[in-house]
Amino acid sequence: MKIKDKKIIIISASSDIGRAMCLSWQEKGAKIFGTYRTDSISVRKLKNLGIKLFVCDLQYESKIKKTCSNLKSACPKWDVLVLCPGTQEPIGPFTDTDFKAWENSIKVNFLSQLNIIHNLLPYRNKNNAFGPCVLFFAGGGTNNATLNYSAYTVSKIALIKMCELLDAEIKDTRFAIVGPGWVKTKIHKETLKAKKRAGGNYKRVKDKFSSGAFTPMEDILDCCEWLINSPRKVIGGRNFSVIFDMWGKKELSNKLIADQNMYKLRRCGNELLIRKGNNND
Repeated sequence: MKIKDKKIIIISASSDIGRAMCLSWQEKGAKIFGTYRTDSISVRKLKNLGIKLFVCDLQYESKIKKTCSNLKSACPKWDVLVLCPGTQEPIGPFTDTDFKAWENSIKVNFLSQLNIIHNLLPYRNKNNAFGPCVLFFAGGGTNNATLNYSAYTVSKIALIKMCELLDAEIKDTRFAIVGPGWVKTKIHKETLKAKKRAGGNYKRVKDKFSSGAFTPMEDILDCCEWLINSPRKVIGGRNFSVIFDMWGKKELSNKLIADQNMYKLRRCGNELLIRKGNNND
């Protein structure tokens, strides 16, 4: 995969996935820039490797603006922008959660990420083979109702649709979103802490840690590298599953090119029980 010499910005480089990206892609010759919310040993290690990181708390617009200004100066003409922050809080039934906390979760998981894109998009590098690439991360809930995680779920679904909208509006840039599946990351500590508020998901998380049945980090990185090195007609505006999709295979690429609805949010059952004589066109 061609990563060498690319300028890559990773929002939440201190997350487990973000950190893995930093280490792998710098080793392959990429120039890495990113953000972190709180200082840690892990953050200091990344800085010691020469990775340029800026502190940023996505809860505050003033801090986002300052961080974006720093990134514009440090990394003009970026090639790849990866956004991987996330919080599952507040966990619990919607009516039992503090609405301010629920609203703040939407901000961190959705609105602030778009704020960053809005600030940094004018500074993208358009002079490369496939154009600049923006990657989001998806979550569960597209095919069912994920109980007790409403703020997190609705934010991720909004990101999936926003990815398609951005792709439709901005023709010179590639936008894609990645569903990594169950990954062994710090975010699951929120569920373990929530216990009963998490409902059945509490046991599922405990069982995952007991069995170790997580998505290998190498698979996530390989999928992201494939997306970074794929043309817009294949990946643009789509939601990819690391676990289930045949990413990297020509067969999948051909199907995606042939079907522009594939891997996008759509209502199902439209062909059933159609009401006749009610065409408003």
